[in-house]
Parts: sequence; C-alpha cells; structure tokens
Amino acid sequence: MPTVEYLNYEVLDDYGWELYDPELFEKATAEELDEEDHGIFELDEDDWLLDHAMDEGHDWPFSCQTGACANCAAIILEGEVDMHNLQQILMPDEVEEKNVRLTCIATPETDTVKLVFNAKHINYLRNRVVR
Repeated sequence: MPTVEYLNYEVLDDYGWELYDPELFEKATAEELDEEDHGIFELDEDDWLLDHAMDEGHDWPFSCQTGACANCAAIILEGEVDMHNLQQILMPDEVEEKNVRLTCIATPETDTVKLVFNAKHINYLRNRVVR
C-alpha cells in the first residue's frame, strides 16, 4: 500500500523554506505542523490522490477535478505519480522537469511519494487556476 507524505506549499513561504531543499520534509517534521499542513497517509495504488486526501478530511484545493485547471497541482519531490495522460493544462516541461502533477487525476506509482500540495501559488501556475 503506497504511502504519501504531504506538505502545504504555503508553509514554505511562512518558514522561508526552499521547495527543492533535500531536508524539506525533515524540517516540516521538526516543526510539528498541524495535520492539515503536513502528514502522511496510506492509500490504494488505484486511488486518486485528491480524492483520498479529501476522504481523510483534508481540505486540499481543487476546482474542476478533470485535469483542466491547476487548482490541485502538487510538486512531486520523491517517488512517481501517474496522471494517466488525462491532463489538459500543464506544459510538458512542467511535468517532465518540474514534476508538477494534478492530484485530481493522479495515482501513486511507487510505494513512497513525497509531495508539496497547494502548488497553485507558484508563479508559473497562477494563470491556470480557476477562481
């Protein structure tokens, strides 16, 4: 059963942390953030990340739930996540080089995934957020 460790992008701004800091999740653990901002959950390999987070009681941002906006975007920092070629909004370099994934249409491909959700606040994604 895959395990997802998540961190809210807004926390990075609050603490002055860098997105690609290799110790990012260790820092989050040391700060003892509330479960809404940082935590771990297990899910089945065919569960959509966003749906499972919502089932767990998390309030992750979303809008369309069909891969047509960037509201649910996350940055995958460890592990692999498959969007099943359903997304319509991300540029190839954002997926391939920046590891952006839409959690509404993404499932885990590895036993461990570490992601930063709420990435809609990153400058290059802001113009694709549905308000």
